[in-house]
Amino acid sequence: MAEVLVVAEHTAGEVKKATFELLTAARRFGEPAVVWAGPGAEDGQQRLAEFGAALIYAAADPGFDDYVVVPVAELLAQLVRDKAPTLVLVAGTAEGKEVAARLAVKTDSGLITDAVDLTPGDDGNPVAEQSIFGGATVVRSRVTRGTPVVAMRPNSVSPEPAPGTAEISPVTLAGQMTGARITGRVAAERSQRPELTEASIVVSGGRGTGGAEGFAVVEKLADALGAAVGASRAVTDAGWYPHQFQVGQTGKTVSPQLYMAVGISGAIQHRAGMQTSKMIVAINKDPEAPIFELADFGVVGDLFKVVPQLLDEIGRRKQV
Repeated sequence: MAEVLVVAEHTAGEVKKATFELLTAARRFGEPAVVWAGPGAEDGQQRLAEFGAALIYAAADPGFDDYVVVPVAELLAQLVRDKAPTLVLVAGTAEGKEVAARLAVKTDSGLITDAVDLTPGDDGNPVAEQSIFGGATVVRSRVTRGTPVVAMRPNSVSPEPAPGTAEISPVTLAGQMTGARITGRVAAERSQRPELTEASIVVSGGRGTGGAEGFAVVEKLADALGAAVGASRAVTDAGWYPHQFQVGQTGKTVSPQLYMAVGISGAIQHRAGMQTSKMIVAINKDPEAPIFELADFGVVGDLFKVVPQLLDEIGRRKQV
């Protein structure tokens, strides 16, 4: 069976959800083989096996944790030359897309980024679906040269378990590591909420929240649903919420199972960052707000009256 390389996203031995999504997509085209750069492959072995990984190419050199992007791209290029996979899948994160671009150049292959789905074409080769022009158009693309390299947007594919052997095969990067080197680390402040780009539920607030104090209702709703918190550009520009939570064309792109837009009008720049969500619910007091054109369900009303009622109902359902 043809081999598909899947680049593992992991932190301190913990495999990120995006990797399981890639493994699910990879099984449509062949036998998934995970590429693990850095120590800790043994820690993630069981979870990778649960989602169908047949093999883990483990490059355990701790030096991978000390460099940015370049050594991983070189390792992948080395494996592409040695193993001749039918496809290479990476997560569509900022780092993942740079790795994918460098790999495509190194192997003289075609590259597709921000894919929201990947299916076999009539000839069995992968066909990617992309949302472009701010989400106004959906296109299907395919690679016609070299080994297809595809960066898939997180939360685009629902991870589905499938037993695999996940045998570890040690690999070594030929030559010395090069590129930008990490000289220091600062622990980022993290809440108990899910990571925004990986969350299956996202609750975002907009200008309609009225200010930093009003935005607290968005956080309460997110916590009740076990969701991540997002914000529109108007909110982050006004300083009501940190910029790293901005969703939109100039912020982060999300594609959760459920996206709730609270007090967001739905400008095209915001829609570009969330309109591939599987289910969209909008709450806005303006019945003409553009967000309702995109929403699967809409509530026309004052968010400060609607959300508390919603919280009460969620609380009752949890007690049942």
